[in-house]
Amino acid sequence: MTIDDSNAFNKHLTPKMNIPQTSSKSSLILIVDDDMFMRKILVRYLERERYRVVEAANGMEALKIYQEFQPDVILLDAMMPVLDGFECCLQLQHLPNGDHTPVLIITALEDRESVDRAYEVGASDYVTKPIHWAVLRQRVRHLIEQSCLRQQLEAANQELQRLVSIDGLTQVANRRCLDEYLDQECKRASREQIPISLVLCDIDFFKNYNDNYGHQEGDRCLQEVAQAISKSTNRPADLVARYGGEEFVIVLPNTNAQGAMNVAIRATEMMRSLKLPHSHSKVAPYVTISCGVATLLASQEFEPTALLKAADRALYKAKAEGRNCVR
Repeated sequence: MTIDDSNAFNKHLTPKMNIPQTSSKSSLILIVDDDMFMRKILVRYLERERYRVVEAANGMEALKIYQEFQPDVILLDAMMPVLDGFECCLQLQHLPNGDHTPVLIITALEDRESVDRAYEVGASDYVTKPIHWAVLRQRVRHLIEQSCLRQQLEAANQELQRLVSIDGLTQVANRRCLDEYLDQECKRASREQIPISLVLCDIDFFKNYNDNYGHQEGDRCLQEVAQAISKSTNRPADLVARYGGEEFVIVLPNTNAQGAMNVAIRATEMMRSLKLPHSHSKVAPYVTISCGVATLLASQEFEPTALLKAADRALYKAKAEGRNCVR
């Protein structure tokens, strides 16, 4: 940068820029340039724009700082020793979330080959030196807005995915989610030759409960049961789902028969401890559940339907033997 460039830069900083606080206040920018003077000029400019800034003197340092700070935007010089900007940008794409972080390459190179290469390695935009500060301001602002929109879209998609996978009443997984997860875990169990277990739970005399307490109380009962069953599991991989009506399923990957029995017994005990009044039950004065447990071992065929049918037979046995038990 020449003295005239520097004077123009300082003159440009004099008026206050009207940057929306919501877009810049929390945004972190990583500046990567081996020229210390250029870095300081960029830092000063961006801090005046109320961005937070971190610096790196070369591409290798930039990769380390990126992983530590996870910046919102990277301003990257193309020509640097140790690791140039093109290679640095390419390696960024392979880091967690690196392919989603906007990269603005800043360089004196203007030839077609360099410009094409910048976009090929994953850069979002490109500006040349000497820097036109008004252009840089708008490019940075635009990249941050794009990044924010992408994050909002990802959050919306995750929420949508959650909504289509959750039973609206009980807030546990729905039947669609259950079918997909059970199929996935049965395939994994077959591939890795590990057991998979399933617990099928049914609320005892729920029709009597609904008929005498009303459907609103029946819905509340289903919610309480779903939460009690959920508390009986303790691993992220365990899935509790509403199977239909008053039936719930617990999918237990990599769990043998004894482990599944322990979960089922814990679920029945959790349910009893709630002591939800049920004066129309024939087994207890409060709401209880019956559970059927089934396990597929490595020597068997890993089919979701086989596991469900086996658990259903065990549940039928639990009902036939007095309910409020595990079989």
